[in-house]
Amino acid sequence: MVHDVISPPAAARYYAYSCLAGYLVTENSIGFLDKLNGFEIKTFKTKRHANQPLATSYALIQVAKQMLPSGYQLEKIQLELIAHFKGKLSEKSLEQSLALGNLAANHVLEYAKTDLFNELSAKVGYTPTLKPGYWYPTPPAYMEAVEPHWNTVRTFFIESADQFKPVAPTPFSMDSESDFYKIQLMGVYNAVKNLNEEQTLIANFWDCNPFMVEYTGHMAIGIKKITPGGHWMGITGIACKKANLNFAETVKTHALVSLTLHDAFVNCWDEKYRSNRIRPETVINKHIDQQWKPILQTPPFPEYTSGHSVASSAASTMLTKIFGENFDFVDDTEVFFGLEERHFKSFKQASNEAAISRLYGGIHYIDACENGVQQGTKLGTFIVNKVFDK
Repeated sequence: MVHDVISPPAAARYYAYSCLAGYLVTENSIGFLDKLNGFEIKTFKTKRHANQPLATSYALIQVAKQMLPSGYQLEKIQLELIAHFKGKLSEKSLEQSLALGNLAANHVLEYAKTDLFNELSAKVGYTPTLKPGYWYPTPPAYMEAVEPHWNTVRTFFIESADQFKPVAPTPFSMDSESDFYKIQLMGVYNAVKNLNEEQTLIANFWDCNPFMVEYTGHMAIGIKKITPGGHWMGITGIACKKANLNFAETVKTHALVSLTLHDAFVNCWDEKYRSNRIRPETVINKHIDQQWKPILQTPPFPEYTSGHSVASSAASTMLTKIFGENFDFVDDTEVFFGLEERHFKSFKQASNEAAISRLYGGIHYIDACENGVQQGTKLGTFIVNKVFDK
C-alpha cells in the first residue's frame, strides 16, 4: 500500500477483499456472507489435512498480489510463508492448504471484478471550477482531484453510496458576520495559530496522508505514509492481540473492520464530490493571510466531510461492538513512521481524536469533522446491526 501510494478509498478496497478471502477460509458456515451485496455464497470448509493459518494467509496474500499495482512484490513473502510451513506439514497438508487458499482467493477475485472499480479509468476526469467556495487544487503539488467517481464502486453492506448523506455543509460566505467566516474559516485559522504541543502531536499522529510531497529546490520528494484505513487496520491488530482472540476470531475481526472502512470511504467520497467544498488553505491564503500554512499538507480532494472522521467513527463503532466500550489500548501504529505511541481508553476516544486532528492540522473545517463523526457512526451502527442481528 505504502509503496504504491494508494489513495485512502482504494486502500480500503484492497484491505477489504484481501481480508474477505482470509475469512472465507476460516468460516465454516455462512457467517455474515449473506449480508454482502452481490456476493455468491460459497463457503470453503477446511479440508481434513489443510492447515488453516497457512491457507488463510496464502489466500489473503494471493488476493493482494493480484489486485495491487506492485502486487508481484508479494511473491517473495508468499514463498517465505510456504517455506515456513514446509518442514512442519506433510506434503498432503501443504498441498491441500495451498489449494484451499487458492479457491478462496479466486472466488474473491471474481467478486471484485464486478464492483465497477475497473470502469473508473474510463470516466471523464474532474475539472475544478473557479466559482467561490468550490474545491481547487492545493499546494505544494497542486495534484488533481483523487477518485471523483468513487461513489460508483459497489458497497459491501450499505445499500447505496448516499445512504448516510450528512447534513449540508455551512454555506460558503466571505461576509465577516456569516457562520462560515466566523465559525468555520476563522476556527481553522485560529486553531492552527494557537496550537499547543499536545494538539500538534495529535495532528501529526493522525496525519495518514499518502500524498505528502516535499520540495528540495526543483525536486519533488514523496513522503510515503499509511492511509487512515491503514491506521485502523493497525489498531485492529493491536486489539486482537491484546484480547487474545483465537485465529478465526482475529481473521473475522479484520474482515469486518476492513469491509466497514471500505463502505465508509464510498459514503464519504459521495459527499465530497457533491458538496465539492473548498479547502481552508485556499480561502485563507487568498482572503486572509498569504503566508498561512496548515500544520498538515492538504490532501488532493474536496473538503466535506472529513474522510478520517467518517472512517474512524465507522471503524471504532465496529471495534466497540466486538471488544466493548472501555477497551484500553496503546496505539503504536505510527511508530514505524517516527511518531510516538499514544494511549487510548476506548476506540471512541481514538476516533474522536482522529476527527479533531483534522482541525488541528488545518485541513478541515469544524463542521466537516463533527458531521463526519455523525456520518461514520450512523454507517458503522447500520453495519453492526446488519451483521450481528441474527
